[in-house]
Amino acid sequence: MTFHAPLVIDIAGLALSKQDRQRLKHPLVGGLILFARNWQDRAQLTALCRDIKKIRADLLICVDHEGGHVQRFKTDGFTHLPPMRALGEMWMAAPGGKGKGGPLDATNAATACGYVLGAELRACGVDLSFTPVLDFDYGGSSVIGDRAFARDPRVVSLLAKSLMHGLLQSGMANCGKHFPGHGFVKADSHTEIPVDKRSLKAILADDAAPYRWLNTVTRSVMPAHVVYPKVDSRPAGFSSTWLNNILRGQLGFGGAIFSDDLSMAGARVVEGQAVSFAQAAVAALAAGCDMVLLCNQSLPGSEGGGNTLDGVLAELTEAQLKGQWQASDASEFRRRALLPTTPALAWDELMVHSDYMHALDWIA
Repeated sequence: MTFHAPLVIDIAGLALSKQDRQRLKHPLVGGLILFARNWQDRAQLTALCRDIKKIRADLLICVDHEGGHVQRFKTDGFTHLPPMRALGEMWMAAPGGKGKGGPLDATNAATACGYVLGAELRACGVDLSFTPVLDFDYGGSSVIGDRAFARDPRVVSLLAKSLMHGLLQSGMANCGKHFPGHGFVKADSHTEIPVDKRSLKAILADDAAPYRWLNTVTRSVMPAHVVYPKVDSRPAGFSSTWLNNILRGQLGFGGAIFSDDLSMAGARVVEGQAVSFAQAAVAALAAGCDMVLLCNQSLPGSEGGGNTLDGVLAELTEAQLKGQWQASDASEFRRRALLPTTPALAWDELMVHSDYMHALDWIA
């Protein structure tokens, strides 16, 4: 049987429990996503990542670490990165403090942010941050807000490409999100199902344009839990039309596709029908996702009382045996391609590295 490890799970605490270790050994688990609850200090985070890799070196250790208010690790030496809107504002500004301002300075600052972000995470053993946000700042979204670079697709694309370059310098891949665009809708897909009623032509000409322009440098993509009814009745992350026909076919994307968190409200209803976590995972995989995220289900107070992950693993295994989703060599290759291939600088070495110190000057 083809090997394919599509599930990215979470853990409850600062160290691996016996149950965590058993789950991470499961052949369907391909990664782990960290949250602020998994952070105490750099020594603890580094030890946790080391323990994870001892179980399986191929496990992908991920985090949502963008800058601004979406930054999981903020103490014990981690640089406070600006929200991406600050880079868009620098693009539009005349030179000010330290003479910085305008498009070229903004792209330099974006590269510096990407390098610092990636290098600090890698120094602690984290493989991938789900960044950058390619959504647009329309001014009304309750969940995107200052996480977006700008409103102009050209500005978003060039700043995102610059940030991706910085990540690449640190040895980290990237993840553009949330395809084909979450910024136009006001609703938060964590708590409800947003609906974007624009035409496919309008979306491709605007919000989805960065995905075509950046298809040679984007290593992974995360689709939105948003319904675009003029294209498909399913949210983008459950739609083969969006993922295979449009993202891969029309826009030429060849990297990995992650589902967004399947515990979000926007992922729990497909075509008007409530679905379980396992059913959502099967639907996302069948639609073209290579990996699916299931977050915040290891906690004692979660919907399944901490047992949801085990149930999903059992149901996913059964669904695979029944042919409800197909394991994919290509998906597994794309997952493994996100693992760093160069050694990371240790923290103390990084702190005195000339590239790092130069990058910090652009962030300050």
